[in-house]
Amino acid sequence: PAGGMGLEPLFQAWSYFRRRKFRECADLCSQLLERPPGEQELDSEYSVFQAAWSLKTRALTEMVYVDEIDMDQEGIAEMILDENAIAQVARPGTSLKLPGTSQGGGPSPAVRPVTQSGRPITGFVRPSTQSGRPSTMEQAIRTPRTALTARPITSASGGYVRLGTASMLTNPDGPFINLSRLNLAKYAQKPKLAKALFEYIFHHENDVKNALDLAALATEHAQFKDWWWKVQIGKCYYRLGLYREAEKQFKSALKQQDMVDTILYLAKVYLRLDQPVTALNLFKQGLDRFPGEVTLICGIARIYEEMNNISSAAEYYKDVLKQDNTHVESIACIGSNHFYSDQPEIALRFYRRLLQMGVYNCQLFNNLGLCCFYAQQYDMTLSSFERALFLAENEEETADVWYNLGHVAVGIGDLNLAYQCFKLTLVNNNDYAEAYNNLAVLEMRKGHIEQARALLQTASSLAPHLYEPHFNFAILSEKVGDLQRSYTAAQKSEEAFPGHVDTQQLLKLLKEHFAML
Repeated sequence: PAGGMGLEPLFQAWSYFRRRKFRECADLCSQLLERPPGEQELDSEYSVFQAAWSLKTRALTEMVYVDEIDMDQEGIAEMILDENAIAQVARPGTSLKLPGTSQGGGPSPAVRPVTQSGRPITGFVRPSTQSGRPSTMEQAIRTPRTALTARPITSASGGYVRLGTASMLTNPDGPFINLSRLNLAKYAQKPKLAKALFEYIFHHENDVKNALDLAALATEHAQFKDWWWKVQIGKCYYRLGLYREAEKQFKSALKQQDMVDTILYLAKVYLRLDQPVTALNLFKQGLDRFPGEVTLICGIARIYEEMNNISSAAEYYKDVLKQDNTHVESIACIGSNHFYSDQPEIALRFYRRLLQMGVYNCQLFNNLGLCCFYAQQYDMTLSSFERALFLAENEEETADVWYNLGHVAVGIGDLNLAYQCFKLTLVNNNDYAEAYNNLAVLEMRKGHIEQARALLQTASSLAPHLYEPHFNFAILSEKVGDLQRSYTAAQKSEEAFPGHVDTQQLLKLLKEHFAML
């Protein structure tokens, strides 16, 4: 201790950093940097000034750090104006844009709901499962939402929003490091400072171009022998949308140093280029070198799930659990897979396992309620849903719970309760297409034809990827004698779910009608 005053300030700051108290660490470093620089000779060793500067950049970076591997949201611009399309009409099973009909024997859309891109709903929310690739610009603007907001996803949402705001927090007089006045070439020659500075520019300031310049100079200074810099250049290229250049950098880095992270980055590039089979091969080669690596097995499972090959995905998720039996995503996905395969009792065991692990949220209790209902454990059903309503954080979650309660009410035959539940769903979320569809069915039972038609039209315009509203509208129109509308709706239903027998029978009947005319 210096003169009985407690810890030496730089060591104290380092201690804060180790304990993840980044705000206190940054403040202490600021005080150190404001002192008159005593011995600020720039020799090969760190001076106190340089050490404090480096530590502060790291603390500020950690405060806003988002792991690039999981941070992947494809914006509208990227989806619609994608110049990297490899094949416009890809072979079945080789593209994420056209997930083939269920190759892995998974349940059909009649049992398991699908997202707008035609994939079955997964057991775990990830950016890629939220949006899927829309077919038209109108659909793109209307449907893909981030998990909670009503804004369409743009690539600047989520983790990249902090531009400008975070840097102002650090220092009331302006940003901590003025990037425009930095001599990047000077910093590139000090590898220890350069790495901290790069992460600060990339994550905190979100200035990809300057980060790329620094990385290029530093890798040159390291005579292209430092794999870390190659990975960072790859990350910059990926953010800038130069996927082929990013691929070269990651491959080069892998040759020098085999790292799991680099494999994950490279797979991200292939998935963005819509080459899931290449990504799968990459993961499998990675598993030869890193046997039992959870992130790689999980990556394979995710790709199989997105390609609609549910049984292979489930196998790989089970492999993940052999290595790490507290992996939430795997347990959730296997649970939802069992639920939709008509095994609610087994699904219940998986969700109970999540509860024992300390996951305590609306979605889990909602799923527990459904599993209990279908497993005929009626005593637990309503209490689970009550807990789910209590834990719901926003209106979308509340709407989901009320919608499921409506299903339970239909199941026990209380149609008035079901009607109220679906109405409450729409109060909480006005764009809930499934609730409009189910309300229309209840209205049809009461004989209110016009209301039912209006509700079905709303449902089919909100969610053109669902086959139920189209099919119900076709049946209703056929009953009223409006054969033309019925035929159009039946065709849309067939497009959404080609294997639906009732739709095909209706189309056959209508064609016979038209032949008689």
